[in-house]
Amino acid sequence: MTDTPGPGTPDGLTWVRAAPEDAEGPGPWIEIAFGPDGLVLLRETGDPANVVTTTRAKWEAFAKGVVAGEFDHFAEPVDGDGAGARS
Repeated sequence: MTDTPGPGTPDGLTWVRAAPEDAEGPGPWIEIAFGPDGLVLLRETGDPANVVTTTRAKWEAFAKGVVAGEFDHFAEPVDGDGAGARS
Protein backbone atom coordinates (compact mmCIF):
# COMPACT_ATOMS: atom_id res chain seq x y z
CA MET A 1 0.00 0.00 0.00
CA THR A 2 1.48 3.36 -0.99
CA ASP A 3 -0.02 6.34 0.73
CA THR A 4 0.33 10.09 1.04
CA PRO A 5 3.27 10.83 3.33
CA GLY A 6 3.19 13.21 6.26
CA PRO A 7 5.17 16.47 6.23
CA GLY A 8 8.89 15.79 5.79
CA THR A 9 8.25 12.13 4.91
CA PRO A 10 9.77 10.81 1.66
CA ASP A 11 7.33 10.21 -1.23
CA GLY A 12 6.71 6.81 -2.78
CA LEU A 13 7.02 4.67 0.35
CA THR A 14 5.27 1.33 0.57
CA TRP A 15 3.53 1.12 3.95
CA VAL A 16 2.89 -2.34 5.40
CA ARG A 17 0.10 -2.65 7.94
CA ALA A 18 0.69 -4.77 11.04
CA ALA A 19 -2.73 -6.36 11.35
CA PRO A 20 -3.96 -9.94 11.56
CA GLU A 21 -4.86 -11.43 8.17
CA ASP A 22 -8.53 -11.72 9.09
CA ALA A 23 -8.75 -8.20 10.56
CA GLU A 24 -11.60 -6.06 9.31
CA GLY A 25 -11.96 -2.31 9.41
CA PRO A 26 -9.49 0.51 9.59
CA GLY A 27 -7.78 -0.48 12.83
CA PRO A 28 -6.11 1.37 14.45
CA TRP A 29 -3.03 -0.42 13.19
CA ILE A 30 0.64 0.37 13.07
CA GLU A 31 2.20 0.73 9.61
CA ILE A 32 5.88 0.48 8.74
CA ALA A 33 7.86 1.62 5.70
CA PHE A 34 11.54 1.28 4.87
CA GLY A 35 12.83 4.61 3.60
CA PRO A 36 16.03 5.95 2.13
CA ASP A 37 19.32 6.14 4.03
CA GLY A 38 18.48 3.15 6.25
CA LEU A 39 15.49 4.82 7.90
CA VAL A 40 12.48 2.91 9.18
CA LEU A 41 9.26 4.91 9.43
CA LEU A 42 6.30 4.04 11.66
CA ARG A 43 2.83 5.54 11.86
CA GLU A 44 -0.69 4.80 13.06
CA THR A 45 -3.49 4.33 10.53
CA GLY A 46 -5.61 6.87 12.40
CA ASP A 47 -2.92 9.58 12.24
CA PRO A 48 -0.81 8.96 9.12
CA ALA A 49 0.77 12.43 9.19
CA ASN A 50 2.44 11.66 12.54
CA VAL A 51 5.48 9.61 11.51
CA VAL A 52 8.17 8.30 13.85
CA THR A 53 11.55 7.34 12.42
CA THR A 54 14.32 5.08 13.62
CA THR A 55 17.32 3.38 12.07
CA ARG A 56 17.28 -0.03 10.42
CA ALA A 57 19.76 -1.33 13.05
CA LYS A 58 17.54 -0.19 15.94
CA TRP A 59 14.43 -1.62 14.25
CA GLU A 60 16.13 -4.99 13.77
CA ALA A 61 17.25 -5.02 17.42
CA PHE A 62 13.67 -4.23 18.51
CA ALA A 63 12.21 -6.96 16.27
CA LYS A 64 14.68 -9.52 17.66
CA GLY A 65 13.67 -8.48 21.19
CA VAL A 66 9.99 -9.00 20.37
CA VAL A 67 10.70 -12.47 19.00
CA ALA A 68 12.81 -13.28 22.08
CA GLY A 69 9.96 -12.28 24.41
CA GLU A 70 11.75 -9.27 25.91
CA PHE A 71 8.54 -7.18 25.76
CA ASP A 72 6.01 -9.78 26.87
CA HIS A 73 5.46 -7.94 30.15
CA PHE A 74 3.81 -5.12 28.17
CA ALA A 75 1.09 -7.55 27.07
CA GLU A 76 0.17 -8.57 30.62
CA PRO A 77 -2.99 -7.16 32.21
CA VAL A 78 -2.61 -4.33 34.71
CA ASP A 79 -2.86 -5.55 38.29
CA GLY A 80 -3.84 -3.69 41.44
CA ASP A 81 -0.40 -2.10 42.00
CA GLY A 82 -0.25 -0.67 38.47
CA ALA A 83 2.28 -3.21 37.16
CA GLY A 84 1.79 -4.67 33.70
CA ALA A 85 0.59 -3.31 30.38
CA ARG A 86 -1.26 -0.09 29.87
CA SER A 87 -3.70 0.57 27.06
